[in-house]
Parts: sequence; structure tokens; C-alpha cells
Amino acid sequence: MRKLCRRFVSLGSAILLFAGCVSMGEEFRVPTADMIKNGVTTRAELLRLFGSPTQVGIEDGDQTWTWAYVRAGSFRRTLSKELHVKFTERGIVKSYSYTSNLPEEIQRDTR
Repeated sequence: MRKLCRRFVSLGSAILLFAGCVSMGEEFRVPTADMIKNGVTTRAELLRLFGSPTQVGIEDGDQTWTWAYVRAGSFRRTLSKELHVKFTERGIVKSYSYTSNLPEEIQRDTR
């Protein structure tokens, strides 16, 4: 019985070790302040800059698009970034937010 338990523990450890990384969404470029302007930037411009959104929806009656990228590894924390854009009824950016916990972006922005 002990031998069987050890085999299961060894097998489980090997599976976890070789599981590798899993990602969701498409990698997208980091938006800079000059790329998106409230009241100016259009849906077409965002499609050209970032490609198709990962999600679309409605928030407070306004259309929203979201680009999300998540990367998870077996021994690392989950890394993610998300761009969330709200549009006017004419398809112009009303507001947007960008969040990230990628170490290279945190280091760049906290210097």
C-alpha cells in the first residue's frame, strides 16, 4: 500500500512539473496615453491597434470591448493584463481602463 501511495505522489509531482504554462486570450500591445483619446478614438482605430476584442458587452447602457491576456504557469503566479473600453453610441471612446500585474510593466511604471 505504501509503495502504491509513493507511486501516485511521484506521478502527481511529475504531472505538475511538466504541466507547463497555460494562456488565455491573445497577447496585445500595451496602450500608451497617446494611443487612446476619450472623445476622439474610434472602434475602427482600436481594431487596427489591438485586433478583435476578447469580450464585448454593455455597461450602464454603453457598449464595451475588452482585451484580456492571462498567462498561468505551474510554479508562478498568474500574470494578466486587461484593456477595458466604453464607447458612446457613435462608436467613439467614452472612457477606458488598463490594468496589469506583469512584472516588467510594474517595474517600468514605479520608477
